[in-house]
Amino acid sequence: MPKQPRSRSRRLSSPNADAAEVAEFEAKVPWQAPIARAVTAGFLSVDAAESIRSGLGQIDAAVTAEKLGAALEALLTEASSLNADEVFKRARRMRDRLDEAGIAAREKQAYDDRYLQVYRLRDGKVRLNGLFAPEDGEFVLSTYDSIIGPRRGGVRFVDPEREAWAKKMQDDPRTTEQIAADSLVQLLKIAGEADPGRVFGGRRPSVRMIVTEKALKTGQAGQAEQVNEHGPAEPAAHGQIEGNPFPISQETIDRLLCDTGTRGIKFDDNGQIINVGRDERLFTEKQRAAMAVRDGGCLWIDCDRSPAWSEAHHINEWLKGNGYTDLADGVLLCHPHHLLLHNQHWTISRTGTQHWLRPPVEVDPKRTLIALPSKRANL
Repeated sequence: MPKQPRSRSRRLSSPNADAAEVAEFEAKVPWQAPIARAVTAGFLSVDAAESIRSGLGQIDAAVTAEKLGAALEALLTEASSLNADEVFKRARRMRDRLDEAGIAAREKQAYDDRYLQVYRLRDGKVRLNGLFAPEDGEFVLSTYDSIIGPRRGGVRFVDPEREAWAKKMQDDPRTTEQIAADSLVQLLKIAGEADPGRVFGGRRPSVRMIVTEKALKTGQAGQAEQVNEHGPAEPAAHGQIEGNPFPISQETIDRLLCDTGTRGIKFDDNGQIINVGRDERLFTEKQRAAMAVRDGGCLWIDCDRSPAWSEAHHINEWLKGNGYTDLADGVLLCHPHHLLLHNQHWTISRTGTQHWLRPPVEVDPKRTLIALPSKRANL
């Protein structure tokens, strides 16, 4: 289960808080008064109350006390049947629907907070310490789980070869932590020996992004979900990484669709799956190989990242912009520049075989086109 944020508000003293304390609390934060009353009545645990308060957050310019009060009323009707972690997830999702504009800002802050420290200790050992944003962190976790899954009672394998591998992993005399450490070193060795002229990527099955078809096709960014007496309205246009309670912005959805693909799953009104569509992929391995030769790496100005460090960007947004999977409409961008393009609203266009980069008005009021020549001078 995900850890709850450390920076919580003051804890309510106990379910038996006296009337004076409740009255004082109501006077300071009126919209949160039902939380204090629910704890006093024994309807809500102290931990669940803290989860609601931290999940719904505070009043700001986008989210008024009235909106938070309506969300709180809806949440309290089901909070007694949920544990503290589940309550926090529900509250966090309600806040995100009320404040969709803040999703991108929180996503950017999480990405800015990333770090990886590697240093040598006095005895010659090397220590790693790091922090990753949810998107990259889920990929790290999924890789870790795929390596040590059999040691933690993972899935049963139908494939005899995979079953034999799992049994061998379970019988390995190394500790789980030692297997993980050895695997990380092996992954780094494999990456170091990879062909720098090859574009990797495509389908990443270990980390799934969940988003509604309506959000993909209509792009309802900014239309937050309203909670009222008739129940919630249509969900806002943001997605979620499977297994992670924090949302991803419309910009991240668009960026990930550039380099991966989709699988449509239809549900009926009762939430039952009625159809699972085929995978819809974007650029093929052959197209990626051709882009690697043509672009020579990240096409961004003055970037020296090789094709192996690059992702395929779709000039015409697939699904939303009816973009075709033509080789001419794809370019290579490294991960940081791919992020910059989507999050800061740069655009790339094409005339013939020449690609152009157009900056946002905040960077260049005239939005002057910048040529993006291939990094292979001989082409």
